[in-house]
Amino acid sequence: MDKKIIVEKMREVIDPEIGMDIVTLGLIYNLKIEEGKVYIDMTLTFPGCPLASMMINELKQKVEEVAGEGNVNINLIFEPKWNQTMISEENYLSLIEDEK
Repeated sequence: MDKKIIVEKMREVIDPEIGMDIVTLGLIYNLKIEEGKVYIDMTLTFPGCPLASMMINELKQKVEEVAGEGNVNINLIFEPKWNQTMISEENYLSLIEDEK
């Protein structure tokens, strides 16, 4: 499974309140592919976000398009706390780098 394709699918998920994709926003903290399964650690712009379930469901659906149904696990975390300094195009590059 290609990490770059997974990240591109994640970039299709837009935070409707901010109008930016969740990767660029810095909401994806970790992406791991292990034995055909995709594990994603993500956060929200704030813990009480009313659109949380919608964004999580959309993320799962988009990634399952390439990983297969039932092969995506999303872990919602709030540490470190998200802030606006995390918005960066470099987030994309850090997610697709090969693990060392």
